[in-house]
This record gives sequence, C-alpha cells and structure tokens, in this order.
Amino acid sequence: MKNRNYQKELDQILREMTTPKRLLLHSCCAPCSSYCLEYLSQYFFITIFYYNPNIDMAEEYQHRVAEQKRLIAELPARYPISFLEGAYEPEKFHDTVKGLEAEPEGGERCFACYRLRLREAAKAAKEGGFDYMTTTLSISPLKKAEKLNEIGEEVAKEWGVSYLPSDFKKKNGYLRSVELSKEYGLYRQDYCGCSFSKAARKDNHKND
Repeated sequence: MKNRNYQKELDQILREMTTPKRLLLHSCCAPCSSYCLEYLSQYFFITIFYYNPNIDMAEEYQHRVAEQKRLIAELPARYPISFLEGAYEPEKFHDTVKGLEAEPEGGERCFACYRLRLREAAKAAKEGGFDYMTTTLSISPLKKAEKLNEIGEEVAKEWGVSYLPSDFKKKNGYLRSVELSKEYGLYRQDYCGCSFSKAARKDNHKND
C-alpha cells in the first residue's frame, strides 16, 4: 500500500487502547530510542530489545549497550521500561549481507540488515508474549519508514505477532531525540555501526 501515514496509524491504535499493552521495542542506540521511550512509555510497558550484530567492534557495541541501559535508568516513564539484550553475533550480519558489500548506504544491504534485526525482534516478541513489536529505526531521517514498516510487518506475520506501525521522525521526533541526547549527555555516533557505514562517513568527511 502506497502513501501510508504510519504516524496516523499509530495515533489510531493509541486512541483505541483502553489499558497499557506490552511492547517489545527494538533499539539501535540510546539517542534514537530517547524520544521513542518518552513518547511510547505513556501507553506501553516497554522492553527495549537490543539486537545489533551490525556493530563492527565489540568495544563500540558495549559502549552503546551501556548508554542504552543508562538512559533507561534515568529517563522518567509512566510505565516501567526494561532491557533485553540479544546476542552479539557480527558474523551473522556479515553472512547476511554477503554479496551486497558494494551496495550504497540506504540500499539493499541496509534492507537485509533491517530484516535480520527485525526478524530476531519478532522472534523475541513471540517468545515473550508481547502485544506488539516495533523498532526505533524509523526515527532517523536517513532511513525509509516505508521500507522499515514493510519489513517489520513481514517478519511479524512470520512469527504471528502484531507490528506497531511507526514513523518516529514525525511530530519532530528526530529533533526531540537530539534535545534529549544533549539533556542526558548521550554518546551520539555519526554512523549506524557497521564497517560499511563507518567507511562512508569517513569518505563524506574527506569531501567536506
């Protein structure tokens, strides 16, 4: 379906909720999750699911995990927020994107990465008996909400769970995430985590 307004779809779901539900929220990092948590914790008992095998170095991965946990501990929320860490398996990421190494940022390699992470989130949501699952990834201006929702709905259907539609950059969500990152002093990286995006950022900086 073309030209869907995912924010309006989310608004409709929230309006129809009479009691808080359980949401498994896949998070890529603390800064991107900040606005999503501030917003969604008014309606859901949230479990952050941290599954990001795309992150290229263990030290970088652990730094991001620590920042995510710190944000959860410090951020006020109407309903409790918990943390669930997935496996750190970068070899699985590289197997997934094999043959797509030369694809540009935002292309098929990224789509394969989204599918890998969201499929694992759908599995965790099924095993945990969550009412909904979704991801913070749509908050980024660099990521296509339409593709993320398409993949999210696809893997949710595979696992028999409900996918919460989202385009978190709407309602100034991205700008609010920047504000919250400054407020909480969050580590804010300039690449998604994989070696390909790191190389692309370096090339962009050389051309600045």
